[in-house]
Amino acid sequence: MTIGQLLRTPLFWLAILLMVCAGASEMGMAQWASAYAEAALGFPKTVGDLAGPCLFAAAMGVSRVIYGKFGARIDLTRYMIGSGLLCLCCYLLASLARNPALGLIGCVLCGFSVGIMWPGTISVISPRLPRGGTALFALLAMAGDLGGAIAPSLVGAVSQRAGDNLQAGMLAGGVFPLVLIVSLVLLTNSAVKEHGD
Repeated sequence: MTIGQLLRTPLFWLAILLMVCAGASEMGMAQWASAYAEAALGFPKTVGDLAGPCLFAAAMGVSRVIYGKFGARIDLTRYMIGSGLLCLCCYLLASLARNPALGLIGCVLCGFSVGIMWPGTISVISPRLPRGGTALFALLAMAGDLGGAIAPSLVGAVSQRAGDNLQAGMLAGGVFPLVLIVSLVLLTNSAVKEHGD
């Protein structure tokens, strides 16, 4: 398929939306995990640096290992919907929890929830657009990077407007896993038809 053909395919735009939300859900928490652990939760910098990004990354790795091991027995789209729901809960926990330990758990579990989103989106879309070619994968990667740039900026901007309240920023970041869930439900229900052949 040419880029023009891709742009005229509704499924392609759903894939772009999924990738934007996947990148945003991941980086919205990952980029602010250390500062969140320090400022919002009151942890010292050393603990914040270790407990935030380090545990987030470890949890993300565990998620991918689990799917790599048991993926043949798991419906990927449903797994991603479940991951999206967990991610949304993690954003809500990180933004609304009064207990620092619970907020930190939200940050760490978010890493687990986003682990499958980026590679999962590519795996879900590829069979549905078998003639997408390199243009499809290049544009999906660009969309993921775009989401990874938008989300940290949004979290930071909302936090600043709320008087440097990082929890308010995290609450705003919860929009991305929410949109991802809705998009996956649309995909599952075949609300958007693909005409790639």
